[in-house]
Amino acid sequence: MTARVALVGAGGHGLSHRRTLKDLAGRGVLEIAAFCDRGPVEPEPGVPFFDDHQKMLADVRPDAVIICTPPHTHLGIALDCLSAGADLLLEKPPVTTLAEHARLLEAASGRRVQVGFQALGSAALTAFRAAVPSGAALVSAAGAWWRPDTYYRRAPWAGKQAAFDGALVNPFAHALMQALAVADGFEPALMELERYRTRDIQTDDCTFMRLTDSDGRRVVAAVSLASVVFVAGEIRVGDAVLEYPTDRVRWPGASLYTEISGRIGLLGNLLSDEPLIVPLERTRTFTAVAEAIVASPPPATIHIDTPHPDGGGAILPGVDELVRQVAATGLLPSESDIPWAVPPHRVPMKEVTHAQTEHRRP
Repeated sequence: MTARVALVGAGGHGLSHRRTLKDLAGRGVLEIAAFCDRGPVEPEPGVPFFDDHQKMLADVRPDAVIICTPPHTHLGIALDCLSAGADLLLEKPPVTTLAEHARLLEAASGRRVQVGFQALGSAALTAFRAAVPSGAALVSAAGAWWRPDTYYRRAPWAGKQAAFDGALVNPFAHALMQALAVADGFEPALMELERYRTRDIQTDDCTFMRLTDSDGRRVVAAVSLASVVFVAGEIRVGDAVLEYPTDRVRWPGASLYTEISGRIGLLGNLLSDEPLIVPLERTRTFTAVAEAIVASPPPATIHIDTPHPDGGGAILPGVDELVRQVAATGLLPSESDIPWAVPPHRVPMKEVTHAQTEHRRP
C-alpha cells in the first residue's frame, strides 16, 4: 500500500520538503496526504490544507509526517503524531534537551523516527569516514556564511536563544553532526565554548567550540554567519577535508577536491524497510551538546562597522580565515590573541549527561 505522508510546516524551509514530496509522489512512492501550517502558504492543488496539526491528524490519519517547524515546537507535535500512529521525519535539531530526547525516544517505541540530517546519507561521508583514521585526535568543522540582518526578522523566534536559535545549533547544525559522525563513538567530557554576536540579537552568530573526551580526543567547531567570504562547510581530519554541503572531498596531499555523488534520501529511507540512516538515538550526543550551548551565558558582543558590499548589515573581516585557523589548530580565538575574544565558558559534559540521566529515572 502506498504510504500517505503529511507535512507540518509547509512554508519557509518546508518548501524543500514539498519538492521532495511532489517528486516521490510523481514516482508512485507516496501519496501527499495533507499540508499544515499556522500561516498562509501557497496551496497545492488536490492536497488538503490545515492550520492545526491535531485536526489534520484526526481527519487525515497519515502514515508518516514530516515536521518542519521551529525547534522549540518539535516535541509536542512529534508526540501527537506518534500517538496518532504516524512515523516521523523530524527536522534538525530534533528536540532542545536530553530530557525531551529521552521522552521522545520512549514515545517512539514501535515507530520509525528519522532526524533530518540529510548529509549523513551521502556517499561522500561514507568514503571520508573509511579513509580517515578512526579515533583521530582532532576532528573539526568550519563554515563561514553571510546572513543579513533581515534573516533575524524572518520569524518571531529567529535570533532568540530560548527558541533554540544560534549559529551552531541551527544553520550549522549539520556541521556539528557531521563532525560527530566522523568522530564515531565520541563522548564529550568537557565543552569549551566561545559565543559572539555581531548584531542586535539574543543568540550568537559566530561560535567557536572545543569538545574533549576522557582520552583527550577533540571535536572542534568554528562557524560564522557574518562573513563576506563563503566557506561552504568543511569537516577536517588531518589534511583530509570533506565539504559536506557539496559532497566534495580533498584527500591528503591533494590540491583539488573530488566530488563523490550519491545521497540516500531520508524520506525514502524512512518509508522503506531499510535501517534508518539517522535514527533518533543517533542524535543524542548532538542534543546534549546543543542543549549545553543554549544553556550557556549570553554571547559576547563584537563591535563591527564594515558593511557588506551588498548591504543588509555589517561583516566581521577575516572571520573566514579565523574559522579555518581554529579548525586546523584546535585553538580557540581567545588562545590566539584575537583582540575581541573572551575566555571560553567551560561545561563538564559528563555532569550534564549524568544529571539528565538521573532526571529521567522513574
